[in-house]
Amino acid sequence: MKKDIILKAENISKQYRLGQVGTGTLSHDLNRWWHEIRGKENPYLKIGDTNDRSTKATSEYVWALQDINFEVERGEVLGIIGKNGAGKSTLLKILSKVTAPTTGSIKSRGRIASLLEVGTGFHGEMTGRENIFLNGAILGMTKKEIASKIDEIIDFSGCERYIDTPVKRYSSGMTVRLAFAVAAFLEPEILVIDEVLAVGDAEFQKKAIGKMQDISRGEGRTVLFVSHNMAAVETLCTRVISMNNGSILGDGSPTKIISEYLQSSSFSQRKISFENSEEAIGNENVKILYAAIENTSALDPDEIIDVTSTINFRLKMVNQTREEKISIGYDLRTIKGDVVFGSGGKFNCCIGMTTEVSCEIPANFLNDDVYQIHIYFHTNGMSQLYSNLELLTFEVKDVKRESGYLGKVNGMIRPSLPWTLKQ
Repeated sequence: MKKDIILKAENISKQYRLGQVGTGTLSHDLNRWWHEIRGKENPYLKIGDTNDRSTKATSEYVWALQDINFEVERGEVLGIIGKNGAGKSTLLKILSKVTAPTTGSIKSRGRIASLLEVGTGFHGEMTGRENIFLNGAILGMTKKEIASKIDEIIDFSGCERYIDTPVKRYSSGMTVRLAFAVAAFLEPEILVIDEVLAVGDAEFQKKAIGKMQDISRGEGRTVLFVSHNMAAVETLCTRVISMNNGSILGDGSPTKIISEYLQSSSFSQRKISFENSEEAIGNENVKILYAAIENTSALDPDEIIDVTSTINFRLKMVNQTREEKISIGYDLRTIKGDVVFGSGGKFNCCIGMTTEVSCEIPANFLNDDVYQIHIYFHTNGMSQLYSNLELLTFEVKDVKRESGYLGKVNGMIRPSLPWTLKQ
């Protein structure tokens, strides 16, 4: 039976120049032009580091993607997983034709609707209703076609009360609700979604996943889904691709590829450290200079963490806002995306200065598993400053049980609770 291929990526690579906007210096541009008129290859395609953010660059060029090849069939739900910096978002931007590849080509059949970042494709000064018509027009739909869908879009988004309010006054959750509803109900042949569902609440995530299942199974449309929530990927997707440092590591069934990804030796990242704010991760509001998961039960804080170890989460950040009172918190999640618990507090963070905070997780509390720290920062008025998924990843082992015959204790946590014998 002949495959119905709706999207095909052939030899896709994407190169960026570090620390520069544009292609570089005039001499580089002239060199490219001179090679081009002589029918020769761009000389700067032969150089460049792989996209490993944990190592210092030796070249001013970096390959965000290298030699990506895959096909997607009509009606398929393709999950794309990988660590931050693996190249997932860059790949989706190329597939959505937001940016062009350095080499290679994309072949697609049908309209592509993308949800790449919160607010992408929305005009802040326009109302929610006006943005629905704008997005529909970009997808090539007539005003009449959009009008026939607008009631469903508004109802699904849950933003009816604010639909005639400028989008710039929406919260990030409201924006992503409306953006998803627009993308899903305006009937594109290919729907591309990049982690934005993590912004929505639990109710909306459940609705969105249900809608994506309807789109693929009931309506035969294609979905490309990037997420760090492995449970959602495994439930929703019919096929999964895993990526690392700009290359494809695995391609196959969701259970198999997710299992291989979780077991990969390069997965754990218990510590990140930067010398200054310019190099640090973050945005214009907050910069994270240092974050680590430390084993305080051992002489060496980097030692393997056992279930009996006391764990310390330590964080150094720079407050770049004009407010001193900042809420800092995190969700501790299993590697499949289930939230074990959340914790946070309000701190006086001097403007422009480094603030260090820490949080202790007691011994004999977490079960043996792989966990992630998902950090967030808010102002005192709860305006979101920065939210970083997958900041740290660490593993808790049960050394005693590993060396014996007993299996894993059930549950996400395994607190040491008191028992009393009465006779």
